[in-house]
Amino acid sequence: MSRKENRLPIRKQTAWISARGWKGAALTATAALLLSGCGQSAGAGAGTGPEAGQTGASETWETKDAASGASRQDVIVVMGPTSEPEAGFDPAYGWGAGEHVHEPLIQSTLTVTTPELTIDYDLATDMNVSEDGLTWTVDIRNDVKFTDGEPLTAADVAFTYNTLRDTSSVNDFTMLEEAEAVDEDTVVFHMERPYGIWPYTMAAAGIIPEHAYGPDYGSNPIGSGRYMLKQWDRGQQVILEANPDYYGEAPKMKQVTILFMEEDAAFAAVLSGQADLAYTAAAYSDQEIGGYHLLACRTVDNRGFNLPAVPAQAGAVPVGNDVTADLSLRRAINLAIDREGMIDHVLNGYGSPAYSVCDGMPWYNEEAQVGYDPAKAVQLLEEAGWMPGADGIREKDGLRASFHLMYPAGDSVRQALAAETANQLREIGIEAVIEGVGWDTAYDRAQSEPLMWGWGAHTPMELYNIYHTAPGSGLAGYSPYANPAVDAYMDQALAESDLEASYELWKLAQWDGETGVTQDGDIPWIWLVNIDHLYWSRDGLAVAEQKIHPHGHGWSIVNNVDQWSWE
Repeated sequence: MSRKENRLPIRKQTAWISARGWKGAALTATAALLLSGCGQSAGAGAGTGPEAGQTGASETWETKDAASGASRQDVIVVMGPTSEPEAGFDPAYGWGAGEHVHEPLIQSTLTVTTPELTIDYDLATDMNVSEDGLTWTVDIRNDVKFTDGEPLTAADVAFTYNTLRDTSSVNDFTMLEEAEAVDEDTVVFHMERPYGIWPYTMAAAGIIPEHAYGPDYGSNPIGSGRYMLKQWDRGQQVILEANPDYYGEAPKMKQVTILFMEEDAAFAAVLSGQADLAYTAAAYSDQEIGGYHLLACRTVDNRGFNLPAVPAQAGAVPVGNDVTADLSLRRAINLAIDREGMIDHVLNGYGSPAYSVCDGMPWYNEEAQVGYDPAKAVQLLEEAGWMPGADGIREKDGLRASFHLMYPAGDSVRQALAAETANQLREIGIEAVIEGVGWDTAYDRAQSEPLMWGWGAHTPMELYNIYHTAPGSGLAGYSPYANPAVDAYMDQALAESDLEASYELWKLAQWDGETGVTQDGDIPWIWLVNIDHLYWSRDGLAVAEQKIHPHGHGWSIVNNVDQWSWE
C-alpha cells in the first residue's frame, strides 16, 4: 500500500490565494550570488551532488523551461536562513522536529499526521497500547529499504528511538524507557510513564539506519523517505532528489532545490523569475509580480502574551505581578482585544483571530472563543474596583493598572502587535509600556512581566508545556500560573490509551464549565492572532493541499512537495 493510499479520507483545507501589486525592487548581491551558481562549499555531502562548480539552481534553470513550467518535474523553493538545519539532516539533532516540526522527507516516520491533524500510518501498519499506557507495540512494513539497499527493520526503529532518547537536545524523550525490536517487523516501546500522545512523537521522528549512523550522518544522511540528499552547499542551498526505490507513491517532483535567503533577497529572486515559490511577509502582500500569485496558508502559528497570574514575589528571579494577578483585569484585557483590527493593521489582513494556543486542532475547545467587547471590559474593571486616575490610567488601592509588555528585539511583527495591544488597552484605562528585549533575559523577566510569544505545534503537549505546573516549583514554566484541576485533566489525557478520548480531556483542561484557562476561567495568557504563512507562487505550480502550518515559516510548506505538480 502506498503512502498516499495508506491515509484516511481527508477534507479540503483552506488556502487563500490572492494577487496584489508590486512597486519594484532590485536583485540584491546575495540573491545574485546564490542564483548565478558557486562552488560546493565546505561541509556539503561529498560525492552526493553535481561536479564541483555547479549548483542545482543554476543547472535546473539552464535545462528547464522556467517560464512556462512545461514538462518540468523540479521546483525551486526559497526559505529563510534560519530554516537551514545547522546540524544537518539528523533527527537526533532536530531535523524534522523541535520548535518547527515538519516531515523529515529524507527519512520515513512510523506515523504521519493527516490534514485534520489526526494520526495515520507511514512505516507502521498497526499499533496498540497496553491498558496501563506503559507499552506500545508497533508493527512495521517489511518492504522498505534504505537508499544504500539495506532493509529497514524493527532493529533500526529501536536504534533510532534509543539514540533520540540518549542524545536529542531538541525533543523530549524522557518518557521513553527503551525501544526493543522483538522481531524483524515489530518494535515495542517501554515507557517510563504513560504518554497517550506518543503517536504525535512518532510522526516527527525520522528513522535512521543502525548500520550507517555516525558523526557525519547529518551531512550524508541515508534514509528511506521520499527524497535523498543530492547536494548541500552550506549557507546557500539544499538539493533533494526523488528516491527511486521509495516504497510509496513515486514523487511527482523529481528534484527539489531549497535556497536559503534573507527576506529581501527572496523577494528579488521572485522578481527575477529565479524561484518557483518563495516565503514572504505581510508587508509585501500589497505588491504584484507578473507570473506569480500570493499563496496564504492557514496556521496555528500564534502570537500572544502571558499575564503572570500570581502576586509579586521577590527572589533571584522575581516571580508574579500584582497588577496582572488580578483575575478581573486579565478577563477585561481579553475582551478589550480587537483581533480583527490587529489582523488588518499589522498583518495586512493575512491571519486569523487566536483564542488559544491550539486553534483548529482536534483538541481545541471552542469555548475559548471570545468576542471583542470593550464595554464589558470596562464594566469588569469597575466592578473589581479599578477606577480611572488623573491621567486616565485606572487605579485600585493605590496600584496603577500598568505593566511592561516585552517583545523580542528585532521582531517587527511582535513589536507591532505589542504596540497595537498597548493602544487598545489604553482605551479602557490600562497602560502597557512596550519594550524590546533579548532572549537572554526575556525568559526570566517573563516570570514577572508579560512577553509577546510565538507558539503553535501539531501536538497537545503545547498546552501542557504552557499551562501545567512544573516539577518542584508548583507553577507553570513559562509564566507563573497553577490550577490543580487543569493539571489533572492533562495528566489524565496523557494516561488515556485511546487517542480520540484524550482529545476530550485536553478540551476539558481548557474549560470544563467551571474552571480552566479560557475567558470564564483563569485566562493566564492572551492569544491575539494566528499568522498566515505567505508565499509567492509561480503561476502553473500546483501546490498540494496544506495542513495547518505550525509555528515557523519554513519546511512545513514542503511536507507534501512530492505531490506538487506543474499544470
